[in-house]
Amino acid sequence: MRRSCYPSDMTNAEWALIEPLLPVPACETPKGGRPEQHPRRETVDAIRYVVDTGCKWRALPRDFPPWKTCYGFMARWAAAGVVGQIRDQLRRQVRRQMGRAPRAVATVIDSQSVRAAETVGKDSRGYDAAKKVNGRKRHLVVDTHGLLLFVMVTPADVTDRDAAKQVLFRLRLMHPEITIVWADSAYGG
Repeated sequence: MRRSCYPSDMTNAEWALIEPLLPVPACETPKGGRPEQHPRRETVDAIRYVVDTGCKWRALPRDFPPWKTCYGFMARWAAAGVVGQIRDQLRRQVRRQMGRAPRAVATVIDSQSVRAAETVGKDSRGYDAAKKVNGRKRHLVVDTHGLLLFVMVTPADVTDRDAAKQVLFRLRLMHPEITIVWADSAYGG
């Protein structure tokens, strides 16, 4: 096992929370598969490193498993919904520790326009005249403690009201227990 040396590396307590939430390795399933060559903790640390630093996968430091391996796990886990399940399970644990019900029934929605790099395609960015930003807009839904429930990214020229239709539809499918959503006047209509 490699030595922890990056701020994004997990502590033993964090790994104890995450490890049981990961899918069973393919070699341990009835269908079978090859044994994994690298410890999962190192793979998760590499994924966290890329998310934390924003570096390219190919620029992953050599003390992590190969970038193709780490990217492959991240892509498979994201496509299978594992990342969302981990997020939801950790949020439920945090809410229980706060003495709250594990599932939120009240939420807050808001958006933020952010500048996009010139390398971002014009089809996925727009101009938000109110904020004078050419880029993208992220729409966030959080519970009343600020714990993330849902994120959707749109071009910045999409109004909050129009984006809310999609956000709230998807939110209802993922979290049917939600009964109230607070929003500012930009979501009116």
